[in-house]
This record gives sequence, structure tokens and C-alpha cells, in this order.
Amino acid sequence: MDKKLLWWQSGVVYQIYPRSFYDSNCDGIGDLQGIIQKIDYLHALGIKAIWISPIFPSPMADFGYDISDYEAIHPIFGSMKDFDMLLEEVHARGMKLLLDFVPNHTSDKHPWFIESRSSKDNPRRDWYMWYDALPDGSAPNNWLSVFGGSAWEWDHNTQQYYYHGFLKEQPDLNWRNPQVQEAMLNAMRFWLDKGVDGFRVDVAWHMIKDAQLRDNPPNPDYLQWQPTYDTLLPLFSTDQPEVHAIMESMRQLTDEYEERVLIAEIYLPIRQLMLYYGTDLNGAHLPFNFQLISLPWKADVIARAITAYESALPHGGWPNWVLGNHDRSRIASRIGEQQARIAALLLLTLRGTPTMYYGDELGLQDVAIPKHEIVDPQGLNMPDKDLSRDPFRTPMQWNNSPYAGFSIVKPWLRVSNDFQSRNTEAQERSASSILNLYKEVLRLRKDSTSLSAGSYREVFYSDKVLAYLRYDDHDNPYLIVLNFTDEKAFVSLKDEYHGQIVVSASLGKTLASFNTGVFEMPPNEGYIVRLRS
Repeated sequence: MDKKLLWWQSGVVYQIYPRSFYDSNCDGIGDLQGIIQKIDYLHALGIKAIWISPIFPSPMADFGYDISDYEAIHPIFGSMKDFDMLLEEVHARGMKLLLDFVPNHTSDKHPWFIESRSSKDNPRRDWYMWYDALPDGSAPNNWLSVFGGSAWEWDHNTQQYYYHGFLKEQPDLNWRNPQVQEAMLNAMRFWLDKGVDGFRVDVAWHMIKDAQLRDNPPNPDYLQWQPTYDTLLPLFSTDQPEVHAIMESMRQLTDEYEERVLIAEIYLPIRQLMLYYGTDLNGAHLPFNFQLISLPWKADVIARAITAYESALPHGGWPNWVLGNHDRSRIASRIGEQQARIAALLLLTLRGTPTMYYGDELGLQDVAIPKHEIVDPQGLNMPDKDLSRDPFRTPMQWNNSPYAGFSIVKPWLRVSNDFQSRNTEAQERSASSILNLYKEVLRLRKDSTSLSAGSYREVFYSDKVLAYLRYDDHDNPYLIVLNFTDEKAFVSLKDEYHGQIVVSASLGKTLASFNTGVFEMPPNEGYIVRLRS
């Protein structure tokens, strides 16, 4: 089988939350020039593609996910000249640049919505979802906002409700309108023409809603600590069959350009997720697979999930794995500092495209943000549920100077208290740091067709340990053994394996012999073993 892969299959994607990466102009907020100044760090780390969360003009009600102009740069991040420079610098290093595209909704300050709400007979009225009240004056149905409360907002001027799946400042576009489709595809084309290498499509499964506006049913498994949105099952407000035609049109556009990638944010069960690859793989190249974020951190659970995911993939569909992002608690906080090293080995040795989240390579943890400093609308709108996403969006920690070298002024969010020891400068000097562990595995992955392109085969799992093979006809096979606990664990492989441990989770790069099939695995330990061909 030909194992020559495209860059988005063999490479690693690195998400940057731009407000928090590096502040070049001393205003406490990260920017495009900041990314440019740190691009050699990213290149040396060994990642292939940078994905940047939204940098477009926005009132910042949801920190950039409420866009008021799809074809410009927010001045807080810089200028279009800065963007062009970033793109040039990325490409000069053989790397790729991906943008966050937010098609489900705009800002209520977008000219389209301003026109739409101006009158019922405005030509852009149908660009958004406007509906009459029910006879008793209530909202058209029971649909809820992800950020709390009803998803319907009453407009006194035109005496109708509009739908917003997120904030009321984020009205949903009507993707059933061909003019909306054309306008949004043109926005994508604008950036593709500039040379961006693809998009991550935000909340892709939200884009089409039930045409009959049927009520969502109650969620029988709702728990009180969950967001109020989860009190209902969004059967009619998300994941409608017609959404796949929209993804197909985005893919057709992307395919007009050479080697561009379309990634879709999809939080759905595996069976539904697979549909986003599209008929004959004409949907998203990579519908995001979030299982490592959502599943319990247990070896047997993860092992079964990997097998189920691999089995569910459509023929020719390429897998992908994600450990963290700007919406979810950091991996080191979810499973602990030592297990974060195991997670790194897992992410970078599974078959498929890995996506890293900035700072995870340092083992950054969630930062406790006092209530009076919370700025995230999800946290502010549901203060009793502790749902702020601020703790996992805090500034990158570059050195031990004030504000962790992110800025010379107080940043928009506080930095972690451990920044004097947990920063890139300190970790680069420590051979056994998690940063150098990431670097070593990324280097190994890049140099090995078994790890970047090879097949996957599970060879052992228990409630504590997972072991699997990555192999390719043109390379040494690798055995990966991971202890998911802080206890010793007994491993009994069906066959004996002979080779060298080239990476240890606890030590980093190493060279130790491995000649066994039955052994005891130390706590919090993981091995990458290069086997003899």
C-alpha cells in the first residue's frame, strides 16, 4: 500500500488562542506579531500546522467568535499586513496556517444583521432566523442557548424573535438561504486566495436547524452541575441531515485549491461523527475526534474507544485525535501532571493527525480565576455552575520574568503561579521536561513512517495498561506501552518483543534494551520501543 501522505495526514496541528500566545505591543493581549516572533519556537517544536482561533473584527462578546467582518483583521491583533507577514513566515519554514471559520452565526454588529433587523421587508431579513411569537407571546419553541437561557431574543422594533444558539449578540445565520451560502463561501475563498492552508469550521453541526422548529425533548440523564443547555437533547436544533450538503459545498471549494484541509468541530457520538466525512469522503477531511477529551482516563476504556473509532471510519477516512482546546479543561488538570506525559505519548503515537493545544507541551494546568476577574460569557451567564473557560485560556509561559514573559504589562488573564519554573526557557534546559518529551516524540514521529503513516494494532490492555503496535513495510515497527495509573501494573503480551526503548515518559529520550513479553510496568510510565525489523 502506498503510504505517501498529505501534510495534514502526516503532520501535527497546533492550536493558538491568539489573545494568550505572545503580546508584542505591550497591551496585555497577544497578537499576530507575537506569533511571528515565536514562530521559530513552533518550528523547533516540530509541529506542521498552526491553527489560530478567530482574529477577525469583532465586538468580542465571545472573544472573537462573534464576527463583524469575515474579510479583515481585528486591530487588537494587528493589520492585514501583519497577517500577510505571518503567512509568509509560516510558509518560509515549510509550515502551514489554518484559520478558524465561524459560519453558524455572526456578531449582531455585522452589517448583515444590522440590515436584517432594520425591517421585516429588508432584503437581508431572511439571512437570519426570524419567527413570530406563539399566540401567547412566547418564543417559537423551547430551544436553549449553549450559554444559558432561551435561544430566542425578542426584537421590539420588528416584533419578531431571532434565534441565537449562543449569545444574543451572536444571531444564527439562515444557512437554508442560498445567498447566505454564497456569501460565506466567498468569505472562505477570500482567505484561500490569500494562501491560507485550510480552516477549522466552528460548531459545524449547528449550521442547519429543523425547518419545522419542533421542540427539543428533555434529557433524562441531565445532572445539576451541567450547563442548563443540557437539560434538553438538541435533536432538532443541531445535526440536521441537510448540514452535510453544506459541508460538501465547503469541501468542493477547498478542493479547488492545492492540498488545503477542512477540519470540522463536531461534538457528537462516533456514529454521527462519521457522517461528516461525507458520502465518498466529500465532507470534512477531519471531523474532530474529541474522545480523549471526554472519556474517563482508563486504559481499558481508551483501548475500546480506539478500536471502535478505527472500525467506524469510512473506507479511506483519515483518523485524528485531540487532547485539549480553548473550550475544555487542560489535560494536565484533568488527569494530573505525570499522566499528562502519558497523554503526550498516546496523542503522538496513535494513527492519524494529532492536534495539540498551546501550552500543553509545558504541562500547563488550569489557572484559578477569581470570580471578579472572570470575563468568559459562559462563566458569567451561569455563575453558579463554575463553567468559565478562562482557566484554560491563560497566557503562554515563556520565561520567569513578570507575567511569564508573555507581556511586560498586566495581561488580559492572570498567569499561573508556577510560571517561574514552568516556562519554555526552564523546560528547554531540562532534559527530562515534558517539553523535551514532546520534542523527542515529535521528532521520532516525523522520522518514522510507522508512527506517522503506519497501521495500528492493539496487543494488550487491562484496566491500567494499554499496549499497541505501529508498523509499516518500510520502517521498524514500534511497540507503545502506557501505564494509565500511578500504580505498578503487570503486563502480559501474547508474544515476546525485542528492541530498544527509545522514549520513556519519565525520562524522555533513552536507549534501553527491551526483550520481553511479560513484565511489570512502573507507575506513570510509558515506553516507545523500536522493535527489530
